[in-house]
Amino acid sequence: MSEEKNGIVIVDYGMGNLGSVKNMFKKIGYETVVSSNPSDVIDAEKIVLPGVGAFDEAVKNLRSRGLFEAIERRVLDDGVPILGICLGMQLLTRGSEEGRMEGFGFVDAYAKRFDFSQMQDPLPIPHMGWNILHHQRETPLFSHMPPHERFYFVHSYAVECEDMGDVLTTTSYGYEFVSSFGRGNVVGCQFHPEKSHRFGMRLLENFVEEYPC
Repeated sequence: MSEEKNGIVIVDYGMGNLGSVKNMFKKIGYETVVSSNPSDVIDAEKIVLPGVGAFDEAVKNLRSRGLFEAIERRVLDDGVPILGICLGMQLLTRGSEEGRMEGFGFVDAYAKRFDFSQMQDPLPIPHMGWNILHHQRETPLFSHMPPHERFYFVHSYAVECEDMGDVLTTTSYGYEFVSSFGRGNVVGCQFHPEKSHRFGMRLLENFVEEYPC
């Protein structure tokens, strides 16, 4: 277990499983601040952007609270690490076919709804439950992971990356989709580490320890 540290801000924009994320960080020895205040984001050493719900509503909430600009400034200008979770990952991209508003565009990617229309036996949407990751390149985000690694998913949209060099892992659900990506200080995971037991705990610890400001 690591010593408790400050400086990790979980962004509260009215859409996300904030308590579960905070509790998972606490289990691995890190205190976090859950905040909707842009000044807390500006002071953050690490930013976590969770999210559940509709893309456009999320962008509107972030902008109306001054959080969108604060995150942009901290991530682009100051190089502070950010972890996007589920909808939070999709917000790090250029946008989503679910809505019309632009995301942060930190990663050249776009979120699209699962399309099983060509399948004889279409799979249910959302993709829900435990699934495994297929690693595409080495990354500290998944270092020292416990054996038989698996993560918990709940989503109807998946990200497509323009640059395959940004893809950290893919996962199979009818076809291969991007389950995590990374570019510099920006990382995102489509799964929920806060619901993924020891695997999620390891990933969050890696994010804190292996992505310095």
